Amino acid sequence: MTVSVLARARARQWPLATAAAVCLLSFIAFWVAQRLAHVNMLDVMVYRAEGETVRAGGDLYAMRATSANLAMTYPPFAGLLFVPLTLVGVPLMRTLATAGNLLLVIALVQLSLQLVRPALAREELWRRTFWVAAVVVWCEPVWTTLRYGQINLLIAVAVLWDLTRRTGHRWAGVGIGLATAVKLTPGLFVVLLLAAGLLILRRDKGWNPWLRTAATATATFLTATLLSALVLPYDSRRFWTGTLFESGRVGFAEETANQSLRGVLARLMHTDDPGMWWAVTAAVCGGAAMVLAIRAALRGDKALAVVVCAVTALMISPISWSHHWVWCVPLLLLIADRVKPVWPVLVPVALAFASFALWWVPHDPGRPELDQNAGQMVLSAVYPLTVTALFVGYGVRRWRRSRTA
Repeated sequence: MTVSVLARARARQWPLATAAAVCLLSFIAFWVAQRLAHVNMLDVMVYRAEGETVRAGGDLYAMRATSANLAMTYPPFAGLLFVPLTLVGVPLMRTLATAGNLLLVIALVQLSLQLVRPALAREELWRRTFWVAAVVVWCEPVWTTLRYGQINLLIAVAVLWDLTRRTGHRWAGVGIGLATAVKLTPGLFVVLLLAAGLLILRRDKGWNPWLRTAATATATFLTATLLSALVLPYDSRRFWTGTLFESGRVGFAEETANQSLRGVLARLMHTDDPGMWWAVTAAVCGGAAMVLAIRAALRGDKALAVVVCAVTALMISPISWSHHWVWCVPLLLLIADRVKPVWPVLVPVALAFASFALWWVPHDPGRPELDQNAGQMVLSAVYPLTVTALFVGYGVRRWRRSRTA
């Protein structure tokens, strides 16, 4: 009897061990491929320079770093967080950044699975996590995040950690608040939480987890921002009164890597500033998408609400570099879980994020994106077009169901 029980236990462990081994091999191959590609990890070098500027008491927003002459674009709180990067040598920092981001890939996949399938058993959750992580590490947003040493995975994990906690968790909201203090765009999740929470309050006449999480996130953001103002008063004043509104510091709007609506319109109109066209388009599309997210939240469909809110933030942001789109991971898992039949939708969406198609068009410092033809415009708008098609398809399906009902 004991032998039989042990045999069954070992049989259950084999699928998990196999998945973990495949994931490890995939990560090793990924690491080797990045070294062979001579990735420069440019952004983590900028982060290090920002930390050094804070330690030296310099002007964060006058700083320029690396051969690309890149400037600080995040709020001052980010500069404080980057100080520890200065405590180790550059080679070790790069190694730690790569290893940390690979671990964050696993965390992102697991939290996404918990969001989409909260009832998964622990062993099955880990098995699926390893299999999915072994694959998605090769998609363009994740590859580019590790290529530059970016913090996108950390931001996404912080947000999802909040949104997958048990109902009423006392710390839910801290991750979103800190993420917003570092990069601002996660603040759209606070809008979602607040809007859904107020509507539920009106409906149910009581305080609810959505409002509690929104309050915690807001308090955390304000605390981090005020702390930054105390430590870095000059930089804080400069950022919140001027630098915040200088979108040109980040880069040119028409760059192929900019996968936001503003980038699409800039390339379509052959200009580096689409002006009011972008403002109106972002307001209309963003408003419609947030209505969809809030309605999903009111139905109790947290996974749909979170994913829609995430991609909406990417779409309406002035600059959303391709590596910001690591939110494709929960998007793909949501499609795999909800869409039937799944393959006609999942395969093209997965190919959009894994094909590197946006880099098939001319993209050099000479700004050739200002003269793209129709085919090049389609390729360089692959992420916004894919998400727009999903939104329209979902909207049409909901409309048809409502008519049938």
